[in-house]
Amino acid sequence: MRNLVVLALVGFLAQLIDGALGMGYGVTSSSMLLALGVAPAMASASVHAGEVVTTLVSGIAHWRFGNVDRRMVWRLGVPGAVGAFLGALLLASLPVQAARVGVSGFLLLLGVVVLVRFLRAGRTVALRSRPLPQGWLAPLGFVAGLLDATGGGGWGPVTTTTLIAREPARARRVIGSVDASEFLVAASATAGFVFALGWEGISWLWVGAIVLGGTVAAPLAAWLVQRLPLEILGVTVGAMIILYNVRTVLVALGVPVPPSVVLLVFLVPALAALAMGRMRPAQEADPV
Repeated sequence: MRNLVVLALVGFLAQLIDGALGMGYGVTSSSMLLALGVAPAMASASVHAGEVVTTLVSGIAHWRFGNVDRRMVWRLGVPGAVGAFLGALLLASLPVQAARVGVSGFLLLLGVVVLVRFLRAGRTVALRSRPLPQGWLAPLGFVAGLLDATGGGGWGPVTTTTLIAREPARARRVIGSVDASEFLVAASATAGFVFALGWEGISWLWVGAIVLGGTVAAPLAAWLVQRLPLEILGVTVGAMIILYNVRTVLVALGVPVPPSVVLLVFLVPALAALAMGRMRPAQEADPV
């Protein structure tokens, strides 16, 4: 029962972050599950099975609000689904220890991507729109899907960051289309894990707990978007992901981790948020 409560909390926090930032569900939940000692294949399988439900609901919502470019969904989603299926097979075939180090290392890099993106979010730099050539959408989707299933997350950070960097003016359409196409990726990754591990290889009770926590968090995330500056939340989440996975890599490599390091996992993100919160009013008060 205690494990189910913890998993529901993981789903709650991951959905809270994803709903507020438009990315981070897989990266956050996989990082937390690995830190709790869950095997990499089981962690990624549980996260993707849960995402089948959450991404379907999210995709429908974006479609109803007109945030979806259908051509982008198919051109990203279908190659992404192929990559995700292959990524699931690859992760399931790796030794647990090697997979744990590799996946945590990848998630650590994604944490850096999230951190850098939101550290730069407050800068008012004029960005020129340079649309990604249509022929590049399929390779981008395939690579992102492969990394997402193998690493337990990354579809949003890889695709959204790449596309918005090229076309900042279409951010709303990009986020909606990436969210909608993620359903295909999550469903395909789940099918790959079921094929490789069998139905018994996935704890559906765990999946239910994660989904339940995420369902509760969804409306709270919408409220949070209106109350908390996104760059503060983004920096906090990026720092938290980095620290979670540094700890997991060290433990997997047999390096002793003192309690002070565990304390940093919670302390550093809080201090980062506090520092940015203090800097923000000062910057806004500065005459231009």
